Amino acid sequence: MVPESSIIELADWLRTPPGQCLLQWEQAQLDQAVADLFGYHALQLGLSELQGLRSNRMPHRWVALDSVHAMNAMPVHLPQPDESLLNSEPFDAGPTLHCDFDALPFPNHSLDLVVLPHALELARDPHLTLREVERVLVPEGRVVILGFNQASLWGLRQRLGQARRVVGLATRSPPFLPRAGEFLGYWRLRDWLRLLSFEVEGGRFGCYRPPYKSTRWLERSAWMEGVGERWWPVLGAVYVLVAVKRVRGMRLVGLARSEARRAPNASAVVTNRQHRVPEEACE
Repeated sequence: MVPESSIIELADWLRTPPGQCLLQWEQAQLDQAVADLFGYHALQLGLSELQGLRSNRMPHRWVALDSVHAMNAMPVHLPQPDESLLNSEPFDAGPTLHCDFDALPFPNHSLDLVVLPHALELARDPHLTLREVERVLVPEGRVVILGFNQASLWGLRQRLGQARRVVGLATRSPPFLPRAGEFLGYWRLRDWLRLLSFEVEGGRFGCYRPPYKSTRWLERSAWMEGVGERWWPVLGAVYVLVAVKRVRGMRLVGLARSEARRAPNASAVVTNRQHRVPEEACE
């Protein structure tokens, strides 16, 4: 079960100005990442503040939440995406499930898409949760993962605050980012995916603004988004990663049958190149 304090702290932080800024960027990235992914079944794990599947066209969609997260979630008024990314029908996330992320109530190879917005960071065992996602995904299924980046201005401020608390210089102000959970590095997550036979299709960083807590200063520093994406693209405060599940070593049955139906090769004819003199000629 996801720790209760972690979920409550993250839900409270998302109500702050930097949390709202983060949600807007992540919502735009999810709308673009899942718009052209086709299949029948899609699942979002956690963070109901984001509508990670609203631009997807799969007919069956679910949102899996922890019971504590469901009680503390607050609807967020996010901007609407491009109309070309939305379905013709109103968005319906389908039924909400309450389960452990490392024990999903789905059979093997049953889902075409799984979205994990900060689910690995709050999971009791992130590696086990990722293995569970690999189990329920069909071959060639996609997974979209969102996470905080430690190598960023936001992560630097978080570490400086932790260092001040260790040496006894802590103030009463809370840390900039949620304290609970384990932030998974971008390259570390790529290694985990590669071990589970995933192939990374793409990744992107965002939120290059300084770690301000006021809406006014966050809006004033909006120009840093374009500059940061161009000049230091791996130093964004948050990242989005898309990977596809590959199944290697599969046997093509149709090709094997066609090979078996082929006629066996005719035996080779061996000729004697030596010239043999007839016995009559020797008499």
